[in-house]
Amino acid sequence: MWFEPPQADTVTTVTLRTFQIDSVACGHGSPLVVIAGPCVLEAPQTNDLIGTTIRDICRDLGLGFIFKASFDKANRSSITSKRGPGIEQGLKELARLRNELSVPVTTDIHTAEQAALAANVADILQIPAFLCRQTDLLLACAESGKPVNVKKGQFLSPAEMKHVVAKLEEGGCDRIMLTERGTFFGYNRLVNDFIGIGDLLEFGLPVCFDITHSTQLPGAGTTQTAGRPERAALLARAAVAAGVHAVFIECHPNPAEAHSDSSTMQPLNVMDDLLRNLAGIWQAAASAPTLVQPGD
Repeated sequence: MWFEPPQADTVTTVTLRTFQIDSVACGHGSPLVVIAGPCVLEAPQTNDLIGTTIRDICRDLGLGFIFKASFDKANRSSITSKRGPGIEQGLKELARLRNELSVPVTTDIHTAEQAALAANVADILQIPAFLCRQTDLLLACAESGKPVNVKKGQFLSPAEMKHVVAKLEEGGCDRIMLTERGTFFGYNRLVNDFIGIGDLLEFGLPVCFDITHSTQLPGAGTTQTAGRPERAALLARAAVAAGVHAVFIECHPNPAEAHSDSSTMQPLNVMDDLLRNLAGIWQAAASAPTLVQPGD
């Protein structure tokens, strides 16, 4: 019996989008973007140390940098967990950091009412994974006029994100980033589907990989989520080699003392080596053939 040889990989032709997030270009043909900072806003001196350290590393490597920190974490494991300074004080601190560090900033929001307020300060609004299907929240972000970064729900396939994208586009947003952060796989475990990364890339939108939260072990801790932060560098290298446009990394000078996500936080003193490693991989990946090619 004659067997047909396997078909060669096909190239998907799509319209690839690139857009500005204040001074940072993000998307096809642009340098790798690093979205980094503490999980929640902490003392100003801690925020400054993290922000200046990552900013200077990224400038040295020619990478884009967006400072990230939350003014409130509404989905903590315990009611006693630290949630952040709140929206009023938090946005004041983000505005200070934006001005003094001269970098764009981002923060996540949890309700539609927060979108317009956060948009007065943030250069890109972030929608948490658990809330990625909330229509009112998506439309409020779209109406703000700011770029929107949506984290893929741990319960969704990459293909299902087309509905999220459609809601944002119908609301008038044409600057959209999608972030992969792992998918539920049984109890206390997330898995990263790199075929799924390819599926997200085929939307033609900038794709970010959330290194920090992909190492979580949801529900495995007692009063906070457990994690495997020692696997962060491994996942980061794989994601950049796969062709993502941005990486999301939470870091802290002393992870054990971080107000949130201490079990998955990267130590600030490893960030120079990690980002240098990722910059080298990005440069190699940028010149490699890809299954996603620009359309007309």
